[in-house]
Amino acid sequence: MFTDYYHSPLGWIEFKASDCGICQLIFCGRDKGSSKPNQITDLCKQQLEQYFTKQCRTFEVPLDAQGTDFQREVWRCLAQIPYGETATYLDIAKRVNRPKGSQAVGGANGRNPISIIVPCHRVIGSNGALTGYAGGIERKLWLLEHEGIATGDQQKVAHRAIDSVIGLRQSKTQFLS
Repeated sequence: MFTDYYHSPLGWIEFKASDCGICQLIFCGRDKGSSKPNQITDLCKQQLEQYFTKQCRTFEVPLDAQGTDFQREVWRCLAQIPYGETATYLDIAKRVNRPKGSQAVGGANGRNPISIIVPCHRVIGSNGALTGYAGGIERKLWLLEHEGIATGDQQKVAHRAIDSVIGLRQSKTQFLS
């Protein structure tokens, strides 16, 4: 397993790769740990930098996500949501031929091991509300705004406190890696 880190505007990101592709990308909540990069992690780091500086809208790094068949099917659908657009859980449920499976889609979305690259942050509730995000709703809001997706007044209130909340999230998520 290969590991590297990127210090994003949202805090430290840890990503891991097999010989085949990126298998995990999470907000790790701590400073850079011990790195063991390879060509895939180097490419991932380069594309993350380009994403955060708005030079990249799509990722072309190979992926090696591990999950159930259903989870991988949902994650493939997530990867097809274009930069700057959103989809609802119901939209994704219909795409995987489970029109009554919004909750199951939500579960698979929440288990997405490759945040940002597999853009689970682009999935919203049918009423337009921002719903959960493993990295924290504040990060989800930031990512959507970064991509030019307008958010409502409720989300803008949350945005005002984003810097302090991200710091808090960093300390709380340090145990996820």
